[in-house]
Amino acid sequence: MPDRLYFTDSDEANALIAADAMALLVGFVLDQQVTVQKAFSGPLALRERLGALDAATLASADLEPVFRERPAIHRFPAAMAQRVHDLAVHIRDAYDGDAARVWTDAADAGALRANLAALPGFGEMKIKALGAVLAKRFDVAAADGLVPWHPTLGDVDSRQALDDYKAAKRVHKAEWTKARSPQ
Repeated sequence: MPDRLYFTDSDEANALIAADAMALLVGFVLDQQVTVQKAFSGPLALRERLGALDAATLASADLEPVFRERPAIHRFPAAMAQRVHDLAVHIRDAYDGDAARVWTDAADAGALRANLAALPGFGEMKIKALGAVLAKRFDVAAADGLVPWHPTLGDVDSRQALDDYKAAKRVHKAEWTKARSPQ
């Protein structure tokens, strides 16, 4: 297990998302329509504001005011507060509050894909991105089959690698958008 993931500018946030599976999942839930750094700083902000980041705490808290407190945790505080709440309820109920069981209980890539797909807010892109992080940073064998061909957060192992990833992601998104547009 890495001692930190280099997804933010904060060493404390980077250490939290590496050490705490719930923090990592919350970061992935928040990773939409904000920068990677903003998304993965969210778990630390939640822990600081709530005093804890476990599934039971998140599931029982009224998260919207916590998300709206300045500075806001996400640009869409109501929607993301609901999504984090739904994730926490799922982890509490399906995994007895142990977020790491999402991957430790998976015997193979198919089971891991199913576990990730069942998480609120996780579509195909997040499944692949988290799969790449689990395979490349946490050595989760079941995640090897989920790693896509394009650059992902799984490739980020330093601050420079984060900058390189963001540049590659912009190129990949532009190519993907161009390929999808009618000719």
